[in-house]
Amino acid sequence: MMYLGIDTSAYTSSVAVVDDSKQIIWENRRLLQVPLGEKGLAQSEALFKHIQVLPEIIAEVPSDIWQEIKGIGVSTTPRRVEGSYMPVFTAGMAIASSLASALRVDLVHTSHQEGHLVAGLESTEGFDATEFLAVHLSGGTTEILHVIKDIPGRYTIKILGASSDLHAGQFIDRVGTRLGLSFPAGRELEKMALKASPGSASLLPSSVKGYEMSFSGVESLVQRMIDDKKKPADLARAVEGCIVRTLTKVLEKAVGETGLNQILLVGGVAANKYIRNELEKKLRNQGRLHWARTEWSTDNSIGVALIASEVLHLP
Repeated sequence: MMYLGIDTSAYTSSVAVVDDSKQIIWENRRLLQVPLGEKGLAQSEALFKHIQVLPEIIAEVPSDIWQEIKGIGVSTTPRRVEGSYMPVFTAGMAIASSLASALRVDLVHTSHQEGHLVAGLESTEGFDATEFLAVHLSGGTTEILHVIKDIPGRYTIKILGASSDLHAGQFIDRVGTRLGLSFPAGRELEKMALKASPGSASLLPSSVKGYEMSFSGVESLVQRMIDDKKKPADLARAVEGCIVRTLTKVLEKAVGETGLNQILLVGGVAANKYIRNELEKKLRNQGRLHWARTEWSTDNSIGVALIASEVLHLP
C-alpha cells in the first residue's frame, strides 16, 4: 500500500508518495515563482499560486498509483502549537481533503515542521534516538528544538530558542537579493561565497542572548557594507559565518543544559555545505550532528507522506 503527502509552504508546492517500507515511489515539487528583484510573496499571492500549481502536480501522479493509496497526509500548520497558522496551508488542506473523500481513505493532519523532522530522520543513517535536539533552519523558521518521539508519526516539540527578528533564511535572502541574486537566494549565495577572500567569514558579529538569536542588526550592517562597495563574495561568506557562529553558541548551551548530544538539522538553510562543514568542526566535541539529505532539506512533502505511513501503517 502507498501513502500520499502534500505540503504547501510559503514558496513550494510539493507532493510525494511512499510505500509501506518508507520507500519513495514518486515525488515532485515546484518552487513558486517570485518576480526578479522581489524579496518574497505575500501570503495571499502564494495561496493563489498554490491553487494554480498543486492540481497540475497532482495530475502528474502516475495513474497506477491511485488504486494503491491507503491514506493521505497533509501539513495544515507551520508548527503543532496553538495559534500556528499560515493561509498557504489551506491550499494543501483543500486538495488533500477532497482526494481523501474521493478515494475513501484516511486523512492525516500534521505540521510543516514535523514533516521536516521526519524527512531528516529518515534520510540520516544510524539515528535511533527518541529524544534529541533539532535545528529547524529556513526562511520561515529559525528554532532550536527539544524533540521527543511519543508514538509513530507524533512528536512533542519544545522550543528552546528562536530568532527574535529575522530568520536565517530571510537574512540570506535579503542580502542575496540586494547583491542581485534571484529569490530565494540560498543556492546562489552559497556559490558566490566560494570566491570569498580568506578571513571573510569573520567579518560580521553574532548576536545571541541565552537561547535568543538575532539577525536584523547584522543584516543592516551588511546592507551598509554593500553601499560601501565591499566585495560581494566576501559578504556572502560573512553571512554564512555569522549563521555558523550564532548556531554554535546556542547549540553549545542546549547540549550543556539538556544533556542531549544527538542533534538533527533540517530546513533549506541546513543544505548549505559551508554551514554544514563548519558546524561539524565547531561542535565535534559537543555532540553528533545528523543532517537531512541535501535534497530533502528544502521544503518537500516526503516527511508528510512518511508521517501518514507511520500513523496509518500500525499493527
